[in-house]
Amino acid sequence: MSAPRVHIDRLGVAGTDHPIIPRAFVRVVQGETDMTTPHLPGRLGDPKMNLSTDPRADPRMIAAMAQFQIDQPPPSPPVDISSPMEAINEVLTAMEAGYRAIFDALVGGLPPVEGVTSRTEIVNGVDGNDIRLYIHEPAKRSGPVPAVVHAHGGGMMLGAAADLNYTRWRDELAAEGLVVVGVEFRNGSGELGPHPFPAGLNDCATGTQWVIANKDALEISSVITSGESGGANLSIATTLKAKQDGWLDGIEGVYAQCPYISGTYAAPPPELTSLYENDGYLLSNEMLAPMVRGYDPRLEHTTNPLAWPYFAEPTDLEGLPPHVISVNELDPLRDEGLAYYRKLMAAGVTVSSRTVNGTCHAGDCIFARAIPEVYFGTVRDIASFAWSL
Repeated sequence: MSAPRVHIDRLGVAGTDHPIIPRAFVRVVQGETDMTTPHLPGRLGDPKMNLSTDPRADPRMIAAMAQFQIDQPPPSPPVDISSPMEAINEVLTAMEAGYRAIFDALVGGLPPVEGVTSRTEIVNGVDGNDIRLYIHEPAKRSGPVPAVVHAHGGGMMLGAAADLNYTRWRDELAAEGLVVVGVEFRNGSGELGPHPFPAGLNDCATGTQWVIANKDALEISSVITSGESGGANLSIATTLKAKQDGWLDGIEGVYAQCPYISGTYAAPPPELTSLYENDGYLLSNEMLAPMVRGYDPRLEHTTNPLAWPYFAEPTDLEGLPPHVISVNELDPLRDEGLAYYRKLMAAGVTVSSRTVNGTCHAGDCIFARAIPEVYFGTVRDIASFAWSL
């Protein structure tokens, strides 16, 4: 008897015998029977599962998300990777405003972080643009301390270092005794766009070089790059660029959270299983694909490791400073971060990895009220890494 014809729901993957995608995603056409495999996680086990019904999710986080209806799958965007750039930018600008309102509400009303001062510097970028740096410092210190150059999340497309949630994140790190410098880099879309690749990377590299050049004046002992999501991409890419351009010795480490580094969301590769397992958990492949186009309008850099570090080769990675790759269990992007961790390990880089269980994409740096021990656990882990170098 021949094998039944099958269809892979929502994946755009054809064929009957896929080597990676389990039968959980398979609907047998003969008889229209829905197949589930309960022992597999997320949508691999049940294609109808969402973040709010996934038993792995921290219920406190889900309750916080439900206030803004972001515990449910996001609606399908009216654009895709092939849409006109004007339409993509219009959608992303509206998305930026929506997410900013949510993040402001999540952070607003929290007591101020004590023992921290902040100021700004303006530096000139390589493209002739001004770059604002937000410098947060412990109010009291007895000598040089480590510095973190922070790039905010938003897929290199959305948000600003001046946003309340990122300002507070820098304050929390500074309260751990670190100097934290947030780079207001140019975005591919939104209020700070449209400036596609490599504009944001150039700005982050310039900001990092300024910190390195001013170590004595800033009273810092070492420099690490750090960021979440698109900010993790830029932190990693800044380090790759530093190696290419000959100033890698100024960076002592990289701490990348939930890195958004593959750019493969229009046609997810089967080896990145979490893009199927957790699709629609805060993020969706449908949402991320047009963001890739916004960052690279002509899709000329889809395998350039400075744009998408997932594609770095061993020669790109050899000799890099120590890394931490932190991922979230319920994140579509989880497995690209773990794949990069394995590439670093294979290239001989000192690297460790952590998975923050029960959390969605960047959940450990979003929900300070709902899951404070998770939020502060990551703050302390970044500080511990910085102090260890």
